[in-house]
Amino acid sequence: MKLPVLFVFLAVLGACSSRKEIRPIEVNRMKLIMWDLIKAGEWYNNIIAKDSTASKRKVDTRLFAQVFALHGVTGNQYYESYRYYEAHPIEFKTLVDSVDAYATREKTTLFERQNHGQAR
Repeated sequence: MKLPVLFVFLAVLGACSSRKEIRPIEVNRMKLIMWDLIKAGEWYNNIIAKDSTASKRKVDTRLFAQVFALHGVTGNQYYESYRYYEAHPIEFKTLVDSVDAYATREKTTLFERQNHGQAR
């Protein structure tokens, strides 16, 4: 009876140790990448909506590649990190809250610049 239990324990231990533990992109860096991806996707959607002759090709994937290059990561690194955060709900919430707070600050800054320019 002890032999099967030992075998199961060793099999589980082996499976756990054989998993590749990824180191996700840290939250502050990931936040900036996500924000830039959101902006790139929104820009792409606005261009397609305004220009009926615009090609329906996946130009957004090229935009995403540019965002990844700008931040010095590969698409694979980003998506692995994103999946890591999705699998860890507390860390994912921290990331999403961080993106939200950053977006709010960016919008506020833009609004203040626009109003400051009108006051002159």
